[in-house]
Amino acid sequence: MAKKMNAFYAQSGGVTAVINASACGVIETARKHKDTIGKVYAGRNGIIGALTEDLIDTTKETDAAIAALRSTPSGAFGSCRFKLKSLEANKREYARLIEVFKAHNIGYFFYNGGGDSADTCFKVSQLSEAMGYPIQAIHVPKTVDNDLPITDCCPGFGSVAKYIAVSTLEASFDVKSMAKTSTKIFVLEVMGRHAGWIAAAGGLVEDHGIPVVILFPEIEFDQKKFLARVDKLVKEHGYCTVVVSEGCHYPDGKFLAERRRPGGRQHDQGRTWPQVPLGRRRLPSARSAPYCLQDRCQTGLRARQESGRTGDKRSQLGDADGRAHFGRALQIPNRHGGSEGCRQR
Repeated sequence: MAKKMNAFYAQSGGVTAVINASACGVIETARKHKDTIGKVYAGRNGIIGALTEDLIDTTKETDAAIAALRSTPSGAFGSCRFKLKSLEANKREYARLIEVFKAHNIGYFFYNGGGDSADTCFKVSQLSEAMGYPIQAIHVPKTVDNDLPITDCCPGFGSVAKYIAVSTLEASFDVKSMAKTSTKIFVLEVMGRHAGWIAAAGGLVEDHGIPVVILFPEIEFDQKKFLARVDKLVKEHGYCTVVVSEGCHYPDGKFLAERRRPGGRQHDQGRTWPQVPLGRRRLPSARSAPYCLQDRCQTGLRARQESGRTGDKRSQLGDADGRAHFGRALQIPNRHGGSEGCRQR
């Protein structure tokens, strides 16, 4: 490898509040080592920028502009969800990368993203051994799931943890204020198919006296224990908040959202939702988990409460008809460009 070569930097996957701060760190550090690193080229829209030779020369930007990345939201250079195939499956893509890297004297590859981005970074690193092109590939970690190996608190997690904690607290206060005559259970679904860090962040509301149940993807869902816990909290506090990870599943491995009725289609509250293929397993739309828990609370707890009473047959849950309301951790942009809140009803 030549003594001084240029670097390629790109962003991949879902953007977070910190991904531009990581870009700032890479570019500023490279500028401090001009004796070994020349220019830093940013790929527009991730690895796509390398394959299409759509590069941004960051040396044309002032130090102040690069420093401003630390407080810039979204992905400054554009991101992507594009996975390189293996070298054996698509050698042409790798040959194209070498062609672009050679044309711009690139010897350093910085890829900023989560697990799939780390996989892309690893595949690029194989160019040295498999195809004889010398390059140093460095993965810059970023993911809200906080599930990357050898990282204690991954950049990206802090921002989503704060968001979920605040959203859960706000929704819980809403439920608490109306629990006497309205909703008594609020279900909030959060991301995290295999890691429960985001769901755990919702548990911070306990510091404010909020009764909360957290369902993790790492722990098998026990419907009996879940209903008993919710029933206990509603009786003690008058209301309860449930934070459920999208990856919560039954002991047989089926996701909580997988509810089938005759005909083999997913149904929720009288609606049929499309299925989304994920690997070998098919999931319904992400809206199904809250509906599923709502149904469990509505039917399971109401039956339990009615079995011991001969007078008032109304459920202690939710509205007069016994419904539990649900929400999703989503920011819904309004027409003014802001956010209208964290839940759908």
